[in-house]
Amino acid sequence: MAFVYILQSGSTKRFYIGSTDSLDRRMSEHLRGHSLATRGRGPWKLVYTEEFPTLFEARQRERKIKRWKSSRMIASLIAEHLG
Repeated sequence: MAFVYILQSGSTKRFYIGSTDSLDRRMSEHLRGHSLATRGRGPWKLVYTEEFPTLFEARQRERKIKRWKSSRMIASLIAEHLG
C-alpha cells in the first residue's frame, strides 16, 4: 500500500504534497523536522490522503497534483474529500 498526502502548515497555511509507502513513518519524520522541505515551516497538519496499490502509482498522482501549482485547486481537492 502507498499513499499521496497533503500537509498544511499551521503558520503559513501553505501546502506540502508527498508520497510514501509508510504514512506513519513519514509523518513522524515531518513532525520531528527530519525533512528539509518542511523543516521550520510547521506545525504541519495532515489534511488529505489517497491510497494506491503501488508507490509508483502514488508518485504519479503526487506529480500530477504538484503540476497544478495552484493552492485553490489543492484546497478544492481537500474540500471535495471532506465532503
